[in-house]
Amino acid sequence: MAAQDIEYVELYTSDMTSAVDYFVSSFGFTKMAESVDVGTRSLLLRHGTVQLIVTAGLGTEEFIEAHGDGIADIAFGCDDPVRTCERAVAAGASLISSAPGQLVVSGFGDTRHTLVARSAGTSLPSDRPWTPASEASARPGRIWLLDHVAILVEGGTLADYADFCTEAFGLARYSGEYIEIGEQAIDSIVVRSPSGGITFTILEQDHSKKPGQVDGFISRYSGPGVQHLAFLVDDIVSAVHEFRGLGIEFLRSPGAYYDMLANRLPGIKVEIADLRATNVLADRDEWGYLLQLFTRSPYQRNTLFYELVQRRGARGFGISNIRALYEAVERDDSGAAG
Repeated sequence: MAAQDIEYVELYTSDMTSAVDYFVSSFGFTKMAESVDVGTRSLLLRHGTVQLIVTAGLGTEEFIEAHGDGIADIAFGCDDPVRTCERAVAAGASLISSAPGQLVVSGFGDTRHTLVARSAGTSLPSDRPWTPASEASARPGRIWLLDHVAILVEGGTLADYADFCTEAFGLARYSGEYIEIGEQAIDSIVVRSPSGGITFTILEQDHSKKPGQVDGFISRYSGPGVQHLAFLVDDIVSAVHEFRGLGIEFLRSPGAYYDMLANRLPGIKVEIADLRATNVLADRDEWGYLLQLFTRSPYQRNTLFYELVQRRGARGFGISNIRALYEAVERDDSGAAG
């Protein structure tokens, strides 16, 4: 009855051309299929096992007005979609659609979950008509899979959302961290499916401390939602050079971060020059190293962005880098404001 994998993620956008170009021309996704039906257009993009649907037009207006461009659907591959749907509704999810091949339930905020049979990300969704694209053969690229999805929720609701994921979809609590950053603090819980194909990092602002960036996201996005998608790559330094050359803008970290990195992580001392040149962040846990870097948000409301992750055994999520990410976002916000 548990949800196991993320079959696809659907982005609602007000600018189809720009949104698709960002993924295809800069991140190397391939256009696999197109669906046009009653004023709505969707394009299915694939890179590795990551499937993204970009949708514009009829049916997206209310979501976009409330949130701007954002993730409207995270589709779950299930061993038994019908029983998973029943479990989710019993746990408090709203049933949005029960049509054959279109089992859809509410998730967090206005983001929903379409429940489908597991396909390892290789089949076209059955909820709309598709026409295969002429180049519908995903070419090799840097991105392997969707490592995790980061979700920001209102302060005081973190535990409720984590419990909902467990009760509705069979995701288990994997880890949790409380991070203090100056006079602010963030609490987080990671939930994961039995297969490991779904990993949500859920974060809330501690409202007993000063307001912070999670509150800022909630305000700009008008509620809880997906802050970023993390793409797993096998060589992050090379990937950053390639993607930056194709137009992806990444957040930058101060030189002091890398000055301290040699003492904090002596095992990667010889690589620090490459990390500094690409602004890649580094962390380690008891299993190994994690390298990561975040893009600037390409969207008007400065909400949704993307992450590159390279894992050298690490199973965590770069908690020690939260401060560096915070500072990078603060500088980016200040620059945008100016």
